[in-house]
Amino acid sequence: MALFSSESQGVALVCFFPYLVHYRRLGEIMKVAISLARAMEFARVWRYFASVIAVLTMFAGSAKAQTVDEVIAKNIQAHGGLEKLKSVRSRRTIAKFSEGSFRAEFRQENKRPGKVREEFIIQGMAQIQAYDGKTGWQISPFSGRKDPDLMSQDDMKSLIVDADMDGPLVDYKEKGHKAELVGHDSMEGTDCFKIKLSMKNGDVRYYYLDADSFLELKLEIQTTIRGGLQESEWYFGDYEQVNGIYYPFAIEQAQKGSSSRSQISVEKIEQNVNLDEAKFTMPATKTEAKTPPAGK
Repeated sequence: MALFSSESQGVALVCFFPYLVHYRRLGEIMKVAISLARAMEFARVWRYFASVIAVLTMFAGSAKAQTVDEVIAKNIQAHGGLEKLKSVRSRRTIAKFSEGSFRAEFRQENKRPGKVREEFIIQGMAQIQAYDGKTGWQISPFSGRKDPDLMSQDDMKSLIVDADMDGPLVDYKEKGHKAELVGHDSMEGTDCFKIKLSMKNGDVRYYYLDADSFLELKLEIQTTIRGGLQESEWYFGDYEQVNGIYYPFAIEQAQKGSSSRSQISVEKIEQNVNLDEAKFTMPATKTEAKTPPAGK
């Protein structure tokens, strides 16, 4: 705070220039002196704020990494907290899938550590994809194949991500991912935190978290399949609590740039259900089952 007012500083300036003082011009000189003093005061204040800005800029880099972890921590807490999430050892999700006139039942079963089985059921026939933590396999009756087939690395890429019950954001560093807080963005008028997650498998994900609830509203996925870039968008809503954990019960998905969206309407989520290990293990083909052991 200044010891003297701007007007007092103006009078002091006049004393330094006695040869300018003339009775008829005293009023004009006083105005000039006061203006000069105010300019000096402004410059002093500006220098102060400039130094503060410089300090903030210097620490911006270190604060950024801390901020993204803070936002992710609030996202985890919004879902129910890390302890609650880790307490779920298995999960079954039953939903309805629709796109245009197409309808199907969707069923996903997860079990720790890193196992998943997904089924699309149409008129009693099931397309099955599963991952047991090491091997990905599928049964594709709609392609005329009723025996299980091994999946390629590209084909089971998203399946391995689905096998992570907690999702990529939880313990992202330990999983080999890199997270960056891009800043704020808007999703249909709602202010969101935007997080870029560069995954260990090469995928890039952009999470849009509601700035108030910290729950996911939108997810953009960039993945490379057989050398080609594929981009998709996912929208989440109708969050409901199941045994203390919040899940989205309404999900929409579309290829980026497409106006057509598929809908997933979750009907039921069960936690800590008894899931047989055989559900995730690739079954023997009919040929293998009929082949007797050597020497018999």
